[in-house]
Amino acid sequence: MAESIFADRIVQNLLDTDFYKLTMMQAVLHNYPNAEVEWEFRCRNAEDLTPYLAEIRYQIERLAEISITHDQLAFLERIPFMKPDFIRFLSLFRFNLRYVHTSIEAGQLCIRLRGPWLHVILYEIPLLAIISEVRNRYRYRDVALEQATEQLYKKLDWLKAEASPSELSGFQLADFGTRRRFSYRVQEEVVHILKRDFPGRFVGTSNVHLARELEVKPIGTMAHEWFMAHQQLGPRLIDSQIAALDCWVREYRGLLGIALTDCITMNAFLKDFDLYFAKLFDGLRHDSGDPLAWAEKAIRHYESLGIDPLSKTLIFSDGLTLPKALELYRALHGRIHVSFGIGTNLTCDIPGVEPMNIVIKMTACNGHPVAKISDTPGKTQCLDENFVTYLKHVFRV
Repeated sequence: MAESIFADRIVQNLLDTDFYKLTMMQAVLHNYPNAEVEWEFRCRNAEDLTPYLAEIRYQIERLAEISITHDQLAFLERIPFMKPDFIRFLSLFRFNLRYVHTSIEAGQLCIRLRGPWLHVILYEIPLLAIISEVRNRYRYRDVALEQATEQLYKKLDWLKAEASPSELSGFQLADFGTRRRFSYRVQEEVVHILKRDFPGRFVGTSNVHLARELEVKPIGTMAHEWFMAHQQLGPRLIDSQIAALDCWVREYRGLLGIALTDCITMNAFLKDFDLYFAKLFDGLRHDSGDPLAWAEKAIRHYESLGIDPLSKTLIFSDGLTLPKALELYRALHGRIHVSFGIGTNLTCDIPGVEPMNIVIKMTACNGHPVAKISDTPGKTQCLDENFVTYLKHVFRV
């Protein structure tokens, strides 16, 4: 009998999330413990998710049962930059259901989060994983795990045939596929296969639980919410990116040094990313817009500051596939270090399955709107058009 592609529980435990959620959560605990935020779910392709509302609600309620174990805390204690007070806080942490509001509005599934940033920050990844897997259980109940693994083997075979081992000597691949995975079982199997069959090239996973279970490196630093929240956390709006970067540097003292660049476009980011930050941060992460054009801007920026680009790393994470990653690797190899985080194309690429296009984004901080503009039109997110206009004016976007 074929092994089931669905586990009984969708979210395995508190660590079944992306690593950058924990790194940001620690920084929030130490710097903004009283910040209040609002988040909103969006299905970008307007798929009708209303038939799954009851099951989604049931799975959200099960999150309240989760608490972190001694073994999981011991794993976090071995990570040098995880502080004792934060680990103690996680030992007490529970998902509080009063911060989550689910409903149907205008025929669409609507999920809103409202509450202290420190207490709602961990909701985003489990909620997306729940929505994705519940929908897949209904739509694709006959899919077998072997179909997912066969697809992955085809990709690895293609890569090995397309590029020689010497050409791939610096190629680095990580799994970033928690939020839109087909199911937990698929992601678990993908990470297991990559660790076993792609050694030296597979550098880790964003999923902390799988990193612990399969003994690979947890990967992640910061997400858009870090920059978005700073738009309303005190300094002038024009200084919000500098404040976000500066707070991160004070929290992690040179560790976790990959900065996300596209909250208000790469051009606006580079104006703030001066010699001080460019020296302190190890590199940059791409998440929207033309990746090669973005990389060229980054290289030129480092060179203009007198920094050798080969001392820095660019991480690509926007809708990647292995062919796209190989193309970027070939274009940039020898000019700057590169690494690739692949999400949906690893954990939800099964013949006949249409992956979801879903996000949960911060919409307000301390009662005022926040926005993400990004380098891809259509990825702009804000509930207040006036604030977007103001933000663009301030940053001359």
